[in-house]
Amino acid sequence: MRITKMQSDQLRIEDEHLVTVTDMGHLVEVQYVQNKNTKQRIQKLDAHRYMVLSTGEVKEFQKSTDRSQLANSLKKTMKRLRYLINNNFNGSKNELFTTLTYAENMTDTGRLYEDVKNFMKRLRYEYRDVSTIDYINVVEPQSRGAWHCHLLLRFNDLEEVYVPNEKYAELWGHGFVNVRRLENVDNIGAYLSAYLSDIPIDDIGQDEILKIFEIGETMPVKTVKEKRYIKGGRLYMYPSGMNLYRASRGIRKPDRQDMSYLQAKERLGDATKVYGSGYHLDDETSDYENVVIYEEYNSKR
Repeated sequence: MRITKMQSDQLRIEDEHLVTVTDMGHLVEVQYVQNKNTKQRIQKLDAHRYMVLSTGEVKEFQKSTDRSQLANSLKKTMKRLRYLINNNFNGSKNELFTTLTYAENMTDTGRLYEDVKNFMKRLRYEYRDVSTIDYINVVEPQSRGAWHCHLLLRFNDLEEVYVPNEKYAELWGHGFVNVRRLENVDNIGAYLSAYLSDIPIDDIGQDEILKIFEIGETMPVKTVKEKRYIKGGRLYMYPSGMNLYRASRGIRKPDRQDMSYLQAKERLGDATKVYGSGYHLDDETSDYENVVIYEEYNSKR
């Protein structure tokens, strides 16, 4: 499969074209797929099996151990996470971004999730007479093999919340904490996706950098405030089958609807287009060809 990035003058969607609109409040994504397959071919039966609808045959999902394929799967997970974050968090004063870190080199993911669950129980008990709390919990691997987690917290019944680091550290009880607001970020999902996916080159050894590049994929490098990062580099550190994030019941999925591009533009109103990209997909072996175009709009800009 050959994937070619389209030039800006090629990113054109006609008014009559069918698009998928993902509405996340002040952020809206429009996606156009030229040849969209709307026919369901398989039905998932459980975590391990699926049925081929045309034949009724039951097959097992193939669990890939290839680092590149695993990273591609996690990129899709990151996209779903970005949607979920942007639909539920917008930088309001009743939201907090918290990092929970262990004092020791803790590598047990089962313990990590149990400790976070107990932390949330203690935090909710602390605020039981004040507010309910919803959250998204994202785990992050470190190059040394240790784990820590990031929590986006929303105190539903408060207009503004402040909890000192010392109080969080007491409730956490396993090491270090960092608490802050994301008031000046108008696309929290994109900000945190990059934060969780990209890895500073200085944070990993030369051997690990070589492992990442040995998969045969060119890893893009970006520079932010004179610090160099490997884009998506951290995704190669997650083990197969890892549950990247968890969310409380009050966290809602964004509204996704298919409509014409003309209807989408009417729905967008005067929201500013802040991003646009497109790709041409071509597979000479199967005569498959497609065009995918993304647009993102932000009503806060």
